[in-house]
Amino acid sequence: MGLAWGNLIKDFFRIDLTDILVCFIFTSLFLMVVPILTFASFSLDLITKEAVMNKNDTGLTLLDRNGVPFFNFYEAKNKTFVPLSQIPKSAQEAAIASEDKDFDSHPGFSVKSILRSLYIDINQRDLAYGGSTLTQQLVKNTLLNPQKNLMRKYQEVILAHEIEQRYSKAEVLEMYLNSVYFGEGAFGIEEASQTFFGKPAVQLDLAESAFLIGLLPAPSKLSPFTGDPEEGKVRQVIVLQKMVEQKYITLEQKSQAEAEKLTFQHPTKPFNSQGFHFAMLVRDQLVQKYGEEIVSRSGFKVRTTLDLSWQDFTEKTVKEQVRNLGPNGVTNGAAVVMDSKTGEVKALVGSIDFRNSKFGQVDVATSPRQPGSSFKPIYYSAALEKGIITPATILQDTPRTFGINYRPKDYDGRFRGPVTARRALSNSLNIPSVEVMSKLGVPEALDQAQKYGLTTLQDPNQYGLSLALGAGEVKLLEMTGAYAIFANQGQKNDNATILQIKDKQDQVVYSYQPQPQPVLSLGAAFLISSILSDNQARREIFGNTLDMSRPAAVKTGTTENYRDAWTLGYTPSLTVGVWVGNNDGKPMDNIAGSLGAAPIWRILMEKFLAGTPVEKFTPPSNEIIMYNCRVQYGKEATQSATLNEYFLKGSSPGYCSPVKSNPTPGISPTISPTPSVFLLTEGVFFAMMKVPKSGKGR
Repeated sequence: MGLAWGNLIKDFFRIDLTDILVCFIFTSLFLMVVPILTFASFSLDLITKEAVMNKNDTGLTLLDRNGVPFFNFYEAKNKTFVPLSQIPKSAQEAAIASEDKDFDSHPGFSVKSILRSLYIDINQRDLAYGGSTLTQQLVKNTLLNPQKNLMRKYQEVILAHEIEQRYSKAEVLEMYLNSVYFGEGAFGIEEASQTFFGKPAVQLDLAESAFLIGLLPAPSKLSPFTGDPEEGKVRQVIVLQKMVEQKYITLEQKSQAEAEKLTFQHPTKPFNSQGFHFAMLVRDQLVQKYGEEIVSRSGFKVRTTLDLSWQDFTEKTVKEQVRNLGPNGVTNGAAVVMDSKTGEVKALVGSIDFRNSKFGQVDVATSPRQPGSSFKPIYYSAALEKGIITPATILQDTPRTFGINYRPKDYDGRFRGPVTARRALSNSLNIPSVEVMSKLGVPEALDQAQKYGLTTLQDPNQYGLSLALGAGEVKLLEMTGAYAIFANQGQKNDNATILQIKDKQDQVVYSYQPQPQPVLSLGAAFLISSILSDNQARREIFGNTLDMSRPAAVKTGTTENYRDAWTLGYTPSLTVGVWVGNNDGKPMDNIAGSLGAAPIWRILMEKFLAGTPVEKFTPPSNEIIMYNCRVQYGKEATQSATLNEYFLKGSSPGYCSPVKSNPTPGISPTISPTPSVFLLTEGVFFAMMKVPKSGKGR
């Protein structure tokens, strides 16, 4: 050892004085310039506590509408700030005793600790960064990059001293405990307390506080979930011993804390397991708006429209129904739950299991599929608004050829003769619906679909009258939004997924404000709702399979060979869309929309509407009027009855008179339900068929 020092001294005196001078100048410049540049670079990041703690936040954190985080992107940090008054003294004292016993007296750094650390680093030929104070750790975690070099170490000391000049010791400790990493994705003591013990930090006792602080040197290694629980216990005891040595606790308190059996609450829903396809949708929307580079480095905290409790129930309901339908060749399902009044998506299921390697990653809620008869209200509403039809218009359910050789058939293969538009739409009759499309025109139907936000239907040249039966592909999310227009009295909102965006400085950069735009008249929207909520009218085909405990409008859809089964429906406050089928288009075994998707729809509607006021579809008095029409029926047309029906003002036939009380539309209940043809005095036919006890429909 003496020989080594002797050689070092000899080598020193052999150094040229010029080299010494250059080294001195360089060192002096380094020591003077680095602080100036450091202050210039970090001045804005030291202004507030929030700025200090959030400087190094990157990535994207998604929260549900109630502020509960559920998904992270780009290695985002999940932190929940709590004031020092909500952090137990035991946790504060454990941190000081374990990590920085001179915290109350040093100016942000400890010269003695730095020299000791430097000596160890030189001997081990590795920059290990020991000897950091709590303030230096705060700087390292929140302001600086993770690189290890002398420049960064010097900046760490400079910034630590500056923070101590700007903030009190209590504020520094508060920032530290709210930003340090405890493992298992938990940044800050509040998240750590919730993650490991399932309770807020304010409720931590001494044993729990010492355990959490003991995790800090090696969070992953010491985690009771993914690391070594026994080693974690050893660290807890070490922390308690240091608290005794520094007179924060007594030996008796230490013994009691050591003996306490800790009860851990492993997260039942780890991050990035709920709302997978919804999260992907939000991420993609943000990237489209801001660019991926900005989003990945933003530290955005995005409060979404998702309700985690609703999402959980929706996922379970869809999965359960698909499992029940497994013997019928059904492998997947999707659902969208939306606020009718605002367009906010409160739950979205894109598949029954995003982990499924065959189809789980495909989001069927945003994938084009043929909607079958669920598309009918889209163009019926346009025909009603334009006065091309009324709910009482007679359409022909007879063998017919449209165009050159298009001969549609009804779901059950029957022909009913003359039927009203109400009856045709309620029972999803195909031939009369194609007649409506032919009267309206394919271009006008597509134009209406685009007004409703259906983006996949564009070129009229690609479609014929088969569009009337749902031959064009649409997205479940957009179809749910279209039905929400009927629910919202003709007002269209964007399909919203984001309520608010905050940046890493906790500044609001975006807030969602519904901006409804009228795309359908109040009267036409009501007529569609009246028809789709008419339980009596649809019983001919559907029986009571679509009935609910409160008024609700609903329409099913089934595509050719049972490849897709849909159900969409709503109340004035809630709209739900459901799809079941197979991603690869493989036919199901006779599973129509009323059997495959409708049970999910009804369960979700009943669950989410429970306890809310019962709402009805009220006719707007300035646009809708009910007429009472005298009807003659029977082969001889010698008997008479009355028919009540809603009309847009100015569109009613001259043989009817206004009704003031607005009773339920339909044939008077005094009339026998025997199948017969009703004849209005003006020669317009109405058909009524006997209602079956049950039935399947499109």
